[in-house]
Amino acid sequence: MASANVHYVYKETRLNLEPQSASSIVQVQVSSANGLTPSRPVSHRTTTVSNSPEEKAYRAKHLATTSSIYTRKGHAHPRSFLWRVLENDTVLSIRVADICKKHKDSENPVILNIRFTSPLRTSCIGFADCADHDAVTVFAIDYANNLHAITLRPDFFKKRSATDNGLGDAVKSHSPPGFGFKHPHRLVAVSPDQFIVTMHDGGILKFDRNKSQDATTNGAVWKETIYNVAGWGQSLRSLVPLRRQQTVKYDKVNMEVTAATSAAITSMGHKDTSFLFTICLDHRMRVWDVRTGQILYTGDIVNTDRDPNDEGKWKIDPSHNNLIRIVEVAQGQCLAVTYSPVGSGEFKFWKVKANNQGSVLVADWFPKHSLQPPATNEQTEWTMADFGISQREEGPELWTLWKHNLSYRVRAIQVRAKSSRGPFSASWSGVALDNPSHDPGEATRCDSADETERWLDLIFSPDRFSKSILETALAMFEKGSGTAKDTLPKGTKSIVESICAVVGSTITLRHNQNGDIHYEDYRKDAKVEWQKFYRLLVELDKQRGEALSLVVDSELGMPWVLCADLTGAIRHCSNLDLVSHNMATPEKNSEDVARLIQTGLDFVGHFKPDIQQLCRAALRSEMFEDSDMTDEERLQHFYDKSAFYLAVGDDVANEVVENLGQNFMTVTSALYEDLFDLLKADNDENNYELLYAFTSLGRNLVVRATQDAAEMYWQILFSQLILLVHMEFEIETEEDTLHARFDVGAVYRKMLEALRRLEHVKWMTRTEMVAPGKSQSVSGGSSPVLSKRGKEESQTITALEGILGHLLGIPETDIQPLMSRITDVVTNLCAYDSDIELLPHLHQCFLLKADRPDLALQLGPFADKDSFSTYVQGRVFLALQDYDTAAEYFKKAAVGLSISVRTINKHSCGLLDDMEWNLLNNGLPKYYSHIVNLLDKQKAYSWVIEFARLALQFTNKNDIGSAVMEAEILSRLFNAATSISHFDMAHSALVSMRDEAMQKSYLRKLVEKMCETGQNRELVALPFAGLQDKVDEILLEKCKGLKDVLHSPVPYHQILYAWRVSRNDYRGGAAVLHDRLQKLRYMGEGDKLGGEDVMDTQVTRQYLLLINALSCIEPKQAFILEDLPEEERMGQMKLSDVVDFESIKAVVGKNHEGELADLDQLIARIARKPQETPRKAITLADVRKQYQDELDRVVAIQTDQFEFTGEDAEMDIS
Repeated sequence: MASANVHYVYKETRLNLEPQSASSIVQVQVSSANGLTPSRPVSHRTTTVSNSPEEKAYRAKHLATTSSIYTRKGHAHPRSFLWRVLENDTVLSIRVADICKKHKDSENPVILNIRFTSPLRTSCIGFADCADHDAVTVFAIDYANNLHAITLRPDFFKKRSATDNGLGDAVKSHSPPGFGFKHPHRLVAVSPDQFIVTMHDGGILKFDRNKSQDATTNGAVWKETIYNVAGWGQSLRSLVPLRRQQTVKYDKVNMEVTAATSAAITSMGHKDTSFLFTICLDHRMRVWDVRTGQILYTGDIVNTDRDPNDEGKWKIDPSHNNLIRIVEVAQGQCLAVTYSPVGSGEFKFWKVKANNQGSVLVADWFPKHSLQPPATNEQTEWTMADFGISQREEGPELWTLWKHNLSYRVRAIQVRAKSSRGPFSASWSGVALDNPSHDPGEATRCDSADETERWLDLIFSPDRFSKSILETALAMFEKGSGTAKDTLPKGTKSIVESICAVVGSTITLRHNQNGDIHYEDYRKDAKVEWQKFYRLLVELDKQRGEALSLVVDSELGMPWVLCADLTGAIRHCSNLDLVSHNMATPEKNSEDVARLIQTGLDFVGHFKPDIQQLCRAALRSEMFEDSDMTDEERLQHFYDKSAFYLAVGDDVANEVVENLGQNFMTVTSALYEDLFDLLKADNDENNYELLYAFTSLGRNLVVRATQDAAEMYWQILFSQLILLVHMEFEIETEEDTLHARFDVGAVYRKMLEALRRLEHVKWMTRTEMVAPGKSQSVSGGSSPVLSKRGKEESQTITALEGILGHLLGIPETDIQPLMSRITDVVTNLCAYDSDIELLPHLHQCFLLKADRPDLALQLGPFADKDSFSTYVQGRVFLALQDYDTAAEYFKKAAVGLSISVRTINKHSCGLLDDMEWNLLNNGLPKYYSHIVNLLDKQKAYSWVIEFARLALQFTNKNDIGSAVMEAEILSRLFNAATSISHFDMAHSALVSMRDEAMQKSYLRKLVEKMCETGQNRELVALPFAGLQDKVDEILLEKCKGLKDVLHSPVPYHQILYAWRVSRNDYRGGAAVLHDRLQKLRYMGEGDKLGGEDVMDTQVTRQYLLLINALSCIEPKQAFILEDLPEEERMGQMKLSDVVDFESIKAVVGKNHEGELADLDQLIARIARKPQETPRKAITLADVRKQYQDELDRVVAIQTDQFEFTGEDAEMDIS
């Protein structure tokens, strides 16, 4: 099994089965037909950690005891269904497991968890495809001997709303009478209307759906027919044995040796009958005619002659349920493959022919040849757990799954029937298993991340550990440490925060005698505690990888390994995989390149972590920084900066010489061409049209495979780059140097180009984000409970899925096996000559559109230096609110994005709309106006002002078409300047406006803003050329609207007074003071005495101000106009009030109706005319007199000298 010469041809990629969100899971309940819930034997599972309650709960809920994939033949999508048995065999979990689909087909995100009241018999679960309609029927038997038939429609897997009310009539439960005295052992589904159950006594029980009219009335849903090995059509009396037969005890039942432990069904293309192949405990294969129940063939499963005295040696354990596989090859023909677990094990291939009348011919295909498991040089005992058959052009290919505790291996062999060396002359091919790294590496002095960050990066790498494992390990660690005090409720902390809190609570920061902190001890303690927690994670994760079954998709030819909580997809190795995984036994045409790769890996492997970190830093600067040095100078610069020569001792250098020859003579340009050929994409395959898109499972498979491939490619190229530089400077003789033999600089640049792409791909595969605009709307219930439970949850994807997911797919699946197509897609993503362009600026646009500028920033080093890429960098920093840096990038891109070009590639992943595209490559004013719009949306007003001024600077004032853009820029400039109180800039924008309506509106806004912010002095100082009268009107309107002039937040009277006085309008200023005086008197402020000077009131002070203002005017002009009070407006009475039109009409009579009508219209016209308010002049002398009167009034109040007015005398004082 672990022989040294195994050749790895295939590669496994493990996929996480954890749902993308909790809303993907739908729980439905199925009740028993008889209401019984008997106990059953508990499934025992190999464990590697203590059986703590947390671990037991984790295993029961998340680790399957049985798992497989059912594939339909008659429908395209959904086609494959992955089913698992969970929670102590009481839950049957089913999900769609298609890798690809047609573009028009929708996703199937729902996972159905069907709960049963009694544990299921895991060997009695079968699936059947409905030929008449798009549905799948599931048959299941539980330990209460209930038979459940469940019809699943595709819409059950598309949306939750389809199962809001349960499965309803889709579930038919039945308690068969035949199970009352027989024990079911295996179930085989023939069709939705027929299935077969093998019994403990060697017989079979056939169930046919009763479709008659009275089936529903009588409750006889299924018609049961019993067949026995002794004959067919036996009565119940024949079931009673006359003598005791030899039995095998299994699951508390004594099973007859003729009982079938493994079974398979095939019709071989016939419509009227099917044939049941059974492998029985007596080591014999029996073929049954399902239609008649007749046994058509009986024979040893490996076609061997047995000694009758050694019958006990050939007994098969009843736990084996996978000893036969059948592949239909033609009409009336099939290939049956059996496996005998007796001894070291043996496979046998059978050719079977049958006709529609029920006759069968079974023949040993290779009677002179025996196929046994591959030899092993280990002491470990490996057990054949499952096998499968796939059909290829060369013939059938046998796939086998071998287990040892929690470990497993997969081997395959190609059967060549026409080979002169024998059908099994080909060697066994190995599958390189997916084994994730268990070590985060050593921390270095150059490492910027601390111990916690390093461990978190490893633990939370995409698909490394499931959330259930993290929660279980956290609970176990917290319980084991006994020091964690979680003060916050669980719901308020993320899993990352909880882990950091619990692990951090076990670490103590110690001090020495001088009180200094032992940081080094703290780092060591932190490493120890994180290693403990990580070890828990790894041990729990191992249980997820316990292999349960092997399934081979006969149509697409893709094998799957189904594990407890994982699934492994097996695909072909790429060219580089074939070399990398077969270093010990390379093919003849790749021996030199394999030796070169191995030498490079070993050479770098001798470096300490510090040296490797220096090499990576030097490589990063080489990949991402522009250089004007020659190739020789670049090599020397990298050699000096990386300083890896410090770690190259004589033994390491001699090892390189031993592998590559003296002066590295085996290293040639042709050898490097062979190396780069391994990294190339299969461009011929890329020419096919992508007819199928990947499903979510398929995308996950591609991402995981790309993640592994990119890391392997990167490690190989990185080591080759270091080795190339080492060899270039190791040889001292000029004529023997590498650059004397070939262009070392070209190889160096090509490696840098490939490494740069791989770095980009690695970043996309390890970076996770929320799918933009995609939330799993698998909920569709209208009830409040379901609405709350089924609230749309965000879907976490990798950046690779989000950015390049729409470019990934496969052409027609029948051109090449799916397992090769997946590898082609992965290789194409990683290849340096890939037809999938990695355009960093477009990726950044996508991330900006998805509101992830932090991720877009990480792609900055990959960005090109063209104008649009520079502009995108500005958008990134703008979204991060780093406005200074964004402004720098926008200015750098200005010239390039203002020049008109013939064709514009308008691709921005939706970041720019058509209107914004029209502003680019259309002159500097439009470009800067676009930048102004962007900055204005971010409320970066200082930079809005800067770029608005640039836009106005380049605007053609004489161009009529620029007027609208100029008005918009002035508007944004004004608003930005006003928002940050740059009122001088706002004033400049205001006076430049040509639109009078807009200018008037913004003038009011500016005046109000300056007054409200207390910028009175600045307001008065601004010239407002041509707008002074409008400013006066605005301030005057505000003054007139004030009622409470003392407590108003804005002193508009003082502002207007200052405005008019500053412009030498003292009379106008006096009018403002007089208006305020009148309002103060109306408010009664003259009666509010206070302070030491009783004559000092608000009113008296206002009089003084008014007198001073009028004193500044020439005596002849020292007056103001005041509106007459209401009581003095004698001439303001309306004519309609004076003329009683009805009285005149009564006196004149009806003889003068025409004249009366004319008079009525005249009165109406006069009433409609606006009449000016009469005013009177108030001179300086009047004001002084009023001031004196006010003083006298105040004195009178102080001395209690009051006079009664005429109104007071008339008051009733009785």
